This record gives sequence, C-alpha cells and structure tokens, in this order.
Amino acid sequence: MRVTIADVARAAGVSKSTVSRVLNAKGEVDGRTAERVRDVIGRLGYVPSSRAVGLARGRSRTIGMLAPSLAWPWVAELVQGAVDTVEAAGYGLLLFTCSRGRESMTRLTAQVSANAFDGLLVVEPETETGAVAAMHHSGLPVVLIDDRVRHPGFPSVATTNALGGRQAAHRLLGLGRSRPLVVTGPRRFDCVRERLEGFVRTLEEHGVGHDPRRTVEGGFGERSGEEAVARLLGEDAGFDAVFAHNDLSAMGALRALRAAGRRVPDDVAVIGFDDIPLAAYTDPPLTTVRQPLRAMGGAAAALLLARIGGDPPDGDRVVLPTELVDRASAPGPVLTP
Repeated sequence: MRVTIADVARAAGVSKSTVSRVLNAKGEVDGRTAERVRDVIGRLGYVPSSRAVGLARGRSRTIGMLAPSLAWPWVAELVQGAVDTVEAAGYGLLLFTCSRGRESMTRLTAQVSANAFDGLLVVEPETETGAVAAMHHSGLPVVLIDDRVRHPGFPSVATTNALGGRQAAHRLLGLGRSRPLVVTGPRRFDCVRERLEGFVRTLEEHGVGHDPRRTVEGGFGERSGEEAVARLLGEDAGFDAVFAHNDLSAMGALRALRAAGRRVPDDVAVIGFDDIPLAAYTDPPLTTVRQPLRAMGGAAAALLLARIGGDPPDGDRVVLPTELVDRASAPGPVLTP
C-alpha cells in the first residue's frame, strides 16, 4: 500500500499541513519538528507527488505534448528533442496523442482543467484544432511544431518546406531529370503546399514545365507512394523521377519500382522528405530532404519554457532550415539554389 501524507503526519504527530510545509519549504516550522517529519518520511519511504509539490509552489513543472500518432516515425525525433530541453530545465513531459479525435481532445482538456501541466507543445492535430485554440486563448501557453495549419496567433517552430522542395528539384535537374512524379501528402497541410510550390517553381525557373497529371495526392504512408507509382507506371506516364513528400511514401515508391523492374536511380531517381532513420537503410539508400526534427522539438520546448517563465523571446516563430541528404537513390551534382 502506498504511504500517504496522512500516514507521515500521524507517525510524526503533526498535521498534514505541517508535513506539506516541510516538503515545500514554505512557512515557518520548528527545526526539531521539521527534522522529525523528515525522519519519518525517510523511515516510511514516503514519495511525495511531484505534481502536488509543483502545484503547491504554483507550477506543476510538467510540459504537455500533443502528437497526431506515435505511429508516425518522425514523431520520436521531435519528442526526443523536446525531452532533452525540458528535462535539462528540471521539467517532465506528459505525452498525449489525438489518434481518437474528439475523445482524445476531451481527455486533454480535462488535464488542462486539472492544471496537470504548465504549457503545451502541439504537433498540429489534423482535427479538433478549435480545442487547442481555446486552450491558448484561455491563457495556457501553447507552441506549435510543424505548423501545418495556419494559426497566425500561435508561437510556432517550423522548417523551410518551400526550400526543401527547391532542394529536391535542384538535385533532379542536376541529374538531367525533367519528368518527375510528385507524391504529395494531404493538400490541406501547409507543408504540402509549400513543398510542392517550391519544387514546381524551381522547375519552371529552369525552363522545365511540370505536368499536373504527374502530381498525385497521397496520405504520407508507404501504401500511397506505392499505389501512386504503380498506377502511373500502368498509365505509361513516362516519369523519370519521384519526389515524395515524406520518406514513407518514397519507400513505397521504391517498392513499386522494384516490382516493375525499374532500376533506381538509373531508370527513375527517387527523393524523399524528413530523413527518418530508416531512410539510410532502404535499397538503395534514400536521398532525402532532412527536416531538423530533434532541433525543432528542442526549439519549441525552449520557446514554451520561456513563455511559461514570463520571459518570451522577441520572435514567436522559429524556422529551421532543411538540408538535402545525398544517398544512392538520387546521387549526383546539385545546381545551386
């Protein structure tokens, strides 16, 4: 049975409020009494609730983090970056997902009402964004990561998605590829529109027109990349490259090309986006546009902690640069962006 503060108070012959004052170093407690309480705490092995101690001091010293789903492979890097920063500041991290839609958001809102955490990091959910906005407007510090839906009033950390699209286009142009297939994510996301815009604009700047029939909206999963490539191969679309808007889609594209007997990169060059750990171990290893995921998580946590501490930085939006990672699925020269 767990030892409670009432057990400590009874064994020490004091009130629960006296035990609380000793734990929180608040208020005047006679030195001998405080020593007796501490001795009892040690003897009984009482472990105070960190949340209760934090609330007594005015803060929980816990940060909440809301992610779409832990099944998304890049989420782990974001979480690790946030954890590194949060723990270094003496805070803990409480992780939530919105995989159950409204039910998940209802549970999160209940935790907000219970003051379970001091601020919230949000990897923008696909639905129920109004609940997050309500939390922010009620006074809870909120910082968005990967700002995929426009919320101009929120502090946020993002990456240079349009530049990433340009970097992918420059690599393919350097390889002499002029008929790329683009497998996007859902178009409702800002990052998708920005990556596509940067990619197509760069082709046009170099006199290469992009056939919109070679742009296929996918779902950020392996299956969407595989199905898009298989369908366009069946339609004899004549593409000589694939730019997938995330690495999972690119992996699906590699599988479809291999099944059709197309060589990568000789027949079709392939570029992904994100640089998840698996990207280095595909066959062939995947050229991709790296998002600085861990740095994004850390920057968002630092921005949130500053706001909680009442000392927010001058800017409310942090944008970290992408980088093209050169591997065997699209190796070769790069035109300068």
